[in-house]
Amino acid sequence: MVTVRAFAAGDESALVDAWNRSMPGDPTTGAWLRDCVLLDPNFDPAGLRVAVVDGRVAGCAYGVRRLIPQAPGADLEPDTGWIPFFFVVPEQRRRGLGRRLLGEALEFLRERGRTRVDFASYTPHYVLPGVDVELYPDGFGLLRGLGFETRSSPVAMGRTLVGHVPPDEVRRLRAARESEGYVFRSPVDGELPELIRFAAGAFNPDWGEAIRRHADPQRMVIAKKEQIVGFAVFGAYRGIRERFGPFGVDAGERGTGLGRILLHLTMARMRAEGLHSSWFLWADEASPAGHLYRKAGYEVTRRFHVMTRRAG
Repeated sequence: MVTVRAFAAGDESALVDAWNRSMPGDPTTGAWLRDCVLLDPNFDPAGLRVAVVDGRVAGCAYGVRRLIPQAPGADLEPDTGWIPFFFVVPEQRRRGLGRRLLGEALEFLRERGRTRVDFASYTPHYVLPGVDVELYPDGFGLLRGLGFETRSSPVAMGRTLVGHVPPDEVRRLRAARESEGYVFRSPVDGELPELIRFAAGAFNPDWGEAIRRHADPQRMVIAKKEQIVGFAVFGAYRGIRERFGPFGVDAGERGTGLGRILLHLTMARMRAEGLHSSWFLWADEASPAGHLYRKAGYEVTRRFHVMTRRAG
């Protein structure tokens, strides 16, 4: 007997077990489910559709929309919903269960006025930026069959920190910029509001909120002249110290080497904490930032498709 219903208290451990059997390349924990789904202020149990086959959890699909703003001053994105994840255990695949679960998650969002649905870039609690086609080709095909189209194809990148030494060229760049009045250091507490406003306004509200939640200035480096014009952070997401970012330089300051200086200073701090690697989930490989990472020794580790479905 197959039933698809809303999440109910007590499903937690069975969902985590089914998740880890379904997506062994991206395992999760009960703590992640609790902190990033169940305690998310936007969580609605009706949007977490759970499939039960013969009394056992066999899959789920999660539909979510914003009930509170992502950050101060941001709107609720009233036309947009997200499906951050879905899965079906291996023994129940190719029986239409994944399509049914996704259909119910889409219907949950449609009934609440969402005319656009994104997979999977729900900030701040996305699992992956999008579909990893190499690991999950069937999931990619299912989304395409339901009308999702690829919007962008970011990459994850990483590099070892063992043996990292800032290149001489970067040290010369830093000396040149410092002679022009730039400083590179951790922010003092009184600069954190400025940094949050800069990150949220110039880049993404989620970046500002990541810095606000992190609030460990020793894991941040800013570039400042009269005001903050760039920053790099590590350990900001879920307390994972080896996760680099967010990272950004004011558009008017690009081409001055500030990004290279900030990147290498941050890697040096990471290495000083005994970390052996630096990695992140999301970059445009062809962008100036992508080229900067490549030059600094980062390599692509995964590729994703961020996908969107629009009503009609």
